[in-house]
Amino acid sequence: MQQSRSCEPLERVGILPTTMAEPLIDIAGHDLSNVHVAPEQLDALLPQCGDMRQVNRVVWMNDEYTQAIGVKDVRADEFWVPGHIPGRPLLPGVIMIEAAAQLSSVLYQYKMGFDNAGFLGFTRVDHCIFRGSVEPGDTLVLLSVEKKFQRRRFSCFAQGLKDGAVVFEVQCTGMRI
Repeated sequence: MQQSRSCEPLERVGILPTTMAEPLIDIAGHDLSNVHVAPEQLDALLPQCGDMRQVNRVVWMNDEYTQAIGVKDVRADEFWVPGHIPGRPLLPGVIMIEAAAQLSSVLYQYKMGFDNAGFLGFTRVDHCIFRGSVEPGDTLVLLSVEKKFQRRRFSCFAQGLKDGAVVFEVQCTGMRI
């Protein structure tokens, strides 16, 4: 019979930064209407297009390409609205994670110098917590901070904020395929 492991909080065992419920990046000094990476540029960087592109724009990246802020404007005409809780549409958690993964991919693409990045696929999603809901008409501010970077693999901590409050957090890992 296998013994169960201790259920210590993840931040105590060194998996997550302390208190991820606090924003990873202070957005107070950033203009969320800024366009650092425009939709047309995202089209060239991300293989997702049409309904599956979940980042509208990147508003900021640091000079080392280890941190980014992106925006998803949640619209009432998105494909999931009629079916994901009729009468009270809620942005599906899997789409929030996809948005975070796409922003993290943009960081990787910039760090790799675009042409050298290749196709990126996500291999893991860990430590995902949902803390609030997102509805049509909301603006989901996405934060991504590099945890580990290698030429073929990268891992990021990511969060989504609505009205300044963390509504989800996740650690995602991707690799060049």
